[in-house]
Amino acid sequence: MERLDGVAPVLEANADENEELGRLNDETAKALRDSDAFLVGIPRDLGGYEFSPRQVIETIAKISYADASAGWSFMALQMVTGTTAAYLGREAAGELFPDVRGGRYALIAGQGTKLGTAVKVDGGYRITGHWHFASGVSMASHIHTAALCEETGEALIFTFPVERARLVDNWDVMGLRATCSIDYVCEDLFVPDAYVYQIATMEPRNGGAIYRLGLANMSGICHTGWALGVGRRMLDEMRALAAKKTGLPNASVDTDHFYAAYAEAEAKLRAAHAFAMQVWADNEATLDRGERLTTEQETLTRLMLNHTTWSVQAVGQTVYKWAATAALRRGVLQRFFRDLHAGTQHVTSGPVVLQRCGKWLAGLAPDAEWVF
Repeated sequence: MERLDGVAPVLEANADENEELGRLNDETAKALRDSDAFLVGIPRDLGGYEFSPRQVIETIAKISYADASAGWSFMALQMVTGTTAAYLGREAAGELFPDVRGGRYALIAGQGTKLGTAVKVDGGYRITGHWHFASGVSMASHIHTAALCEETGEALIFTFPVERARLVDNWDVMGLRATCSIDYVCEDLFVPDAYVYQIATMEPRNGGAIYRLGLANMSGICHTGWALGVGRRMLDEMRALAAKKTGLPNASVDTDHFYAAYAEAEAKLRAAHAFAMQVWADNEATLDRGERLTTEQETLTRLMLNHTTWSVQAVGQTVYKWAATAALRRGVLQRFFRDLHAGTQHVTSGPVVLQRCGKWLAGLAPDAEWVF
């Protein structure tokens, strides 16, 4: 965390340029890599740090506090890199992660929610598809992506060098502009068996307890940390702005209405953080016992992420209202406001997930289970 405090000024200083570029610039990327932050998701037996869920949340929150796009890019890269290291066998892991502590390891981008097609062939698969949201791909050496093998009915994750995909420069968006979350295309691309694993696996081949969560729950850890970091930064920016405005004629920050609104926003953010830490403390205890999460725990994990995301969105709305025209102008508040409202659109915090949580918690789907 001290190392991240040291690179935070670099992330902040480059945030505007990164937006213009549509990716993290070389100085930002080097600062993150030199901090060894990407090791948090890599299994310990391959040389990584293998942080616990709560440690990952706090790490992502700290980076996202400095810059939301840098935090988003980081969370995606460290998760995909770490899970690839955990779920591939020794042959592939040895090639991708030959000397992690010495800085020789793959950085992997890509996504797994939209399936391409896969055809089984001798020694591997041939995959075809057009995928979205390769967040952080400008820093990546490899891509992981999902495809369905129609012969077996299996949804699988494939890993391959980034240069073997066709990157589509189409990231023209309102927020999270610097994440380089572009599309990519593969056409009849061969991927060896050693670089393939089942999308819903909860059986790591490297690493310990955290990787028994599976990809969906690992993603929930990341998005929780991102939202908490962004919410904290927005409230702190409002606090700094209020200090500048107080005492001026007719200052809105010198009203009881503002005092109450700020207090409510602070409570929302702190409650979301407390809920997240409570849920993950319970989950960690279960994993430490060698068990998998129960359906109730998985439900609460998804509910907590939804609550965190939309609590932070409400915090952002409060800040935007009371910052008045200061939030309209180019600067930290405007950028974080745009980035926040891009982040809320992620499928993991969407209405369908919330509905399914409610259905199970209300006792109306007692036999249901969460499947990736």
